[in-house]
Amino acid sequence: MGIDVLLVDDEELVRVGLRVLIEANDDLRVVGEATDGSEVVAAVKATRPHVVLLDVRMVVMDGIQATAELRRAFVSPPRVLILTSFGQDTYVHAALRAGAHGLLHKRASADEIAHAIRLAAAGTSRVIPDTYLPADGQPDNAPGRNLAAVAALTAREREVLSLIAQGLSNTEIAAKLVLGRQTVKTHVSNVLAKLQVRDRTQAAIAAYEAGLTPKR
Repeated sequence: MGIDVLLVDDEELVRVGLRVLIEANDDLRVVGEATDGSEVVAAVKATRPHVVLLDVRMVVMDGIQATAELRRAFVSPPRVLILTSFGQDTYVHAALRAGAHGLLHKRASADEIAHAIRLAAAGTSRVIPDTYLPADGQPDNAPGRNLAAVAALTAREREVLSLIAQGLSNTEIAAKLVLGRQTVKTHVSNVLAKLQVRDRTQAAIAAYEAGLTPKR
């Protein structure tokens, strides 16, 4: 089964270029296009994509707002990748809070784009390139209110949370920490419970807000 993709960008050349790169892969297919975030809900209803590539900056409704609209409109919304043209991005925090699965640079290579779409469709690893993390390891304007909750985690749980924030799956975390998958699953469950969050994305937000991200 292939992965259906919806492209949303107000620049036609960007959409054309992305379509060519995406459809060069046998398992990926562009099922529709839109030129503004305000068109996204209707376009998703019409095409039912697995993944939506959303430009972060559009005239009427930007990608962050459109992502939030999708979360409100659908019980099970498609995965969203926010498209940006910035290397060190201030939109990470807002995108994750809105419900995006990650960010993708418009100048990413064909292989990187295809890989990001597959990761998003699978839902196993968030797509946050290292260059999108601010130099201090914390997104601009992050409230930091999760600092106490993160500090209360055990050392191992903080390690697991840091890897969640980097977008690693349970299998990848297990390999990284040389632990069994069931052990990692238990750690992840404990982290979610202690932080009082419902999923990995919210846990990653807590990590960003607490500054628990890799320093470069």
